[in-house]
Amino acid sequence: MTASALDVTTTSDGTLVIHLRCLSADEDATELRRTLIHAIRHIRPSFLVLDLADVRELDPINLGALAAACNLGDDHQVTVFVDHISAPTAMRLTAAGVPTHRIRHIL
Repeated sequence: MTASALDVTTTSDGTLVIHLRCLSADEDATELRRTLIHAIRHIRPSFLVLDLADVRELDPINLGALAAACNLGDDHQVTVFVDHISAPTAMRLTAAGVPTHRIRHIL
């Protein structure tokens, strides 16, 4: 994954924020899944925010990875939120099983 495709930061309250930029290549999808799994299973922040402000559309593989992250987070007591998401992508995530209360700041 290129340096510009994904940024991971921690806020002062311990929330882990993964800011996604453009996700287009297969290696981007693989790295996204690895980052999500590592964050949820090993870092285990109380809150994980997936910031999609720079992502206009998600392919089915990345969409599934985000939906799976919400379920995995529940299993490991990590609350996952999806922020700054387009309305069509928000609808696709809810169709994939992501609860609507996990989707915040629809653009």
